[in-house]
Amino acid sequence: MPVKFPQFRSRRDAFPESLWTRCPSCEEQLFNKQLEKAMNVCPSCGHHFRLSAPLRLGQLLDEGSFEEHDSGLVSVDPLGFVDQKAYPDRVAAAQLATGLNDAAVWGLGRVDATRIAIVVMDFGFMGGSMGAVVGEKVARAAEAALAERLPLVVVSASGGARMQEGTLALMQLAKTMAALERLRDAGVPFVSVMSDPTTGGVFASYAAMGDVNLAEPNALIGFAGARVGAGTIGQELPPGFQRSEFLYSHGFVDRVVARADLRRELSLLLRYLVPRPLDALARPLEASVG
Repeated sequence: MPVKFPQFRSRRDAFPESLWTRCPSCEEQLFNKQLEKAMNVCPSCGHHFRLSAPLRLGQLLDEGSFEEHDSGLVSVDPLGFVDQKAYPDRVAAAQLATGLNDAAVWGLGRVDATRIAIVVMDFGFMGGSMGAVVGEKVARAAEAALAERLPLVVVSASGGARMQEGTLALMQLAKTMAALERLRDAGVPFVSVMSDPTTGGVFASYAAMGDVNLAEPNALIGFAGARVGAGTIGQELPPGFQRSEFLYSHGFVDRVVARADLRRELSLLLRYLVPRPLDALARPLEASVG
């Protein structure tokens, strides 16, 4: 009578992929629950995984303080754009995958009791691409910050302008910059946080224009890709080009901050940068007139 051996489950069956994530930097297998406790940062090598907008808001803001605005804004299809899939179908798929209506969320919240206006981008929504909705949300956040004299914080994660909206997407660069210039003229601070990646039209407009520019470690930051840049200037680019540490060493980023320290860093900055009241701004003018 043949001997029956016990059926052993393979390691893959015993530990399904849904429970584990492989770090792309050190290739360590990370238990998802432990990774979440570590703010989605690899405990072995410090690789910063990308965060969704809800997770980012939960990390930075005081619990229960966030009030979302303009959540109902959705992209339209002004060009009737179709590549391998119609643009409305791509938007619908991204909405289903992320639970968001577009690639940015904005609202009012608090960081250690300091009230701010905040915009957070989500790379999971069509690569965090900036179309009319994203540009509108950034502009509205800046306008609300100006009206209430609140610091503005923008956390960027984007591959650039949304090609499916053509020139309308490119127009967002000018619109967002105009809103930020009004904020600057009024002495209301703007803190930009660049995560991986922050590229294309987002980097070329508001992401690099903060009164203070912060970046997460090893984040890809820049306008065009490295191959395009190398081809344009006809020479090889230096090691680490377009990474946050390289930009910091050349003065384009004010500080590289690990995710675990980001909330504390923002809290300190906001205490230094809280806008002066309007009556305080008027006093020097009154003194000069008198």
